[in-house]
Amino acid sequence: MYEIKETRLDNGLLVLTKEVHAAPVAALWLWYRVGSRNEKTGSTGISHWVEHMMFKGTPRFGKGDIMRLVNRNGGTLNAMTWQDFTTYYEILPSDRFDLALEIESDRMVNSLFDPQEVQSERTVIISEREGSENNPSFHLYEELLAAAFKVHTYGHETVGWTCDLQAMTRDDLYAHYRTYYTPNNAILVLIGDFKTEYLLDKVYRLFGSIPAGPAAPPVTVVEPPQEGERRVIVRRPGGTAYVSVAFHAPAASHRDFWPMFVLAGVLSGVGSLNFTSPGASGKSARLYRALVATKLATDANVFYAPSIDPNLFTVNATAWQGVAPRRIEAVILAELSRLCKEPPSREEITTVQKQVKTQVIYAADGVANLGYSLGAFEIVSSYRDYLNMLDSVGRVTPEDVQRVAATYLTELNRTVGWFVPTDEHGGHHG
Repeated sequence: MYEIKETRLDNGLLVLTKEVHAAPVAALWLWYRVGSRNEKTGSTGISHWVEHMMFKGTPRFGKGDIMRLVNRNGGTLNAMTWQDFTTYYEILPSDRFDLALEIESDRMVNSLFDPQEVQSERTVIISEREGSENNPSFHLYEELLAAAFKVHTYGHETVGWTCDLQAMTRDDLYAHYRTYYTPNNAILVLIGDFKTEYLLDKVYRLFGSIPAGPAAPPVTVVEPPQEGERRVIVRRPGGTAYVSVAFHAPAASHRDFWPMFVLAGVLSGVGSLNFTSPGASGKSARLYRALVATKLATDANVFYAPSIDPNLFTVNATAWQGVAPRRIEAVILAELSRLCKEPPSREEITTVQKQVKTQVIYAADGVANLGYSLGAFEIVSSYRDYLNMLDSVGRVTPEDVQRVAATYLTELNRTVGWFVPTDEHGGHHG
């Protein structure tokens, strides 16, 4: 599919490069193996907060300089934190691409974490959380995670709990930064219009002198098997009901991941390959036909992202005004039961395979998308799993899909969540 050059620096930094000369532009993605998965009680949200602090300056690049310099040179930049990773990216004209390397090599080791900036950003992040709390689906998902995971750190949102955001100190943040922001805990992905050997010389010069750090603390928690259905009901002011039905499901490196991925496609279609986005709500998919076309729900999808450890396979639906959650849940469970009892048609599997091919082609159209996909898969399993995605999906049979449905989509393995809207006086709608 692609020829990717893999280089490992002496300090442990993994560098993946791919020349793409379609346009004079290049993308840098720097990935750190740290996210909410690496957080413990009392420090939830710390990885996301550290991400914010990485834009607050170093001795070389003062506060705001990174944004101004990249924009002034015709580029864009951003960052994101998820369960398994934190990543930073710059997209620049290829003749200005050195700037991205200079920025990321500098803030890997020299970010200041000024106490006043830490305090200011505390307010920003708490406000960000409060903004999310205005969304009923945020509340439902947070409660669902907490119910589904009793031990594993996937059981809290990336933004963290408010009490932790109020209590953490500058020293907590800086210690987290020094622990995880090391070259041996990072992946540098470079895609675009450059000469590889020339660019690698600069990588060696800028990143090669950064000393390796101690190995990051391993995540040793293992979620025990669920032994019975769990339920959560969230009652808050809102306009309509939401329903989520979640099941513990395999990690990206497990042999059942791709059959489960295809199962998700049969149910809701294949959307963006972005790890943080739910699947599509395709009109030919089973959930759309059963819920949306029948006016029971305005939207229905499956969220099943590749992850390092076993995570959740979650079916989500937004009810039409006045439709009770129990009706939505009954239809969802009926559709899942049908897949457990009989395999999907060959036509359904072929449709999913075609949708995956379309998304892979789209992801290859532009240096940013390709850089994201390579880095994200290297975090959770291997970038080669992304390169082999079409073959992996192509090998999945209808019988494989039925097998994994019957294995994982069971009552004992199920956590159900309802968001029940209330009026301002606490009365129920619908």
